[in-house]
Amino acid sequence: MKILITGGCGFIGSNLIYHLLNSHPDWHITNLDNLSYAAQGKNLAPLEKDPRYHLIVGSIEDQKTVLAALNGCDAIIHLAAQTHVDRSIVDPLPFVQTNTLGTQVLLEAARQASIPRFVHISTDEVYGALPEHAPPFTEQHPLAPRSPYAASKAAADLLVLAAYETFRMPVTIIRPSNNYGPYQFPEKFIPLAITNLLEGKKVPVYGTGHNIRDWIFVEDTCRAIETVLLKGTTGEVYNAGGSCEKRNIELIQAILNLLGKDNQWIDFVPDRPAHDYRYALDNSKINRLGWHPTVDFTTGIERTVRWYQEHPEWWQPLKRRLPRAVQGFWT
Repeated sequence: MKILITGGCGFIGSNLIYHLLNSHPDWHITNLDNLSYAAQGKNLAPLEKDPRYHLIVGSIEDQKTVLAALNGCDAIIHLAAQTHVDRSIVDPLPFVQTNTLGTQVLLEAARQASIPRFVHISTDEVYGALPEHAPPFTEQHPLAPRSPYAASKAAADLLVLAAYETFRMPVTIIRPSNNYGPYQFPEKFIPLAITNLLEGKKVPVYGTGHNIRDWIFVEDTCRAIETVLLKGTTGEVYNAGGSCEKRNIELIQAILNLLGKDNQWIDFVPDRPAHDYRYALDNSKINRLGWHPTVDFTTGIERTVRWYQEHPEWWQPLKRRLPRAVQGFWT
């Protein structure tokens, strides 16, 4: 199989490319990435001489580039996106351009090229906020995004589903919960916390830290994407949660414990606008395809902390380029 992966130099994309090439030695992957601020080509440096891997630097918003990248491909896994909610609050336009318009350009190119399989990677944030004691989101839950980022992803989901209904395109959608693990850009909550502590800085936590997220280790997400690619039903949506709900304050305390720090290293900052209280996903549908999360939180967070401890050369230059403050969060 030959696969086009968009956004393959990002966090999930890098991990996915390693996973697929290790699991399927006869597969070939073309990676289309515009190498934006959060995309690190060095993530995949060990593959530069691998004949099964090819990088094309370009934008998913450029149909000519996309059509060239699709040449000979059997499937698309669409990961390219602007993903940081805080940045979408400051400037929503790039999120609409990449996440919504870019997805439509990719869909049209895939339709013209008659690509047999199109897997779109979405997010649990398209469902909006979930009350504390409500059952987890199922795939039938209405979309109710509350941030510009989530709205741009929900719009992309609807375009993908419309392509199925209108053109019978062979599309599927997967909605993972909050990911963590190696290669995650250090503006995100977990790597920001870890790297701040390694630098002797406090960890910013929104509000009281009682917001709840369903955390999934990135390797489990990669297996979920692989499962939907190989076994998913055309036109369907699949949740992929980690079955690991934790309050933000609990998460930070776990990281503090691993690094020998106490709660004095927490810096509570003003809450961000429209901060969703809770996310949680019902995995029943994807479970029927044979997928279940396998990396428990204790193991996953230990592995993540250790990776950032062992790779300062990866994250330190990136931290130096971060803005000093977005909605009062970055420090």
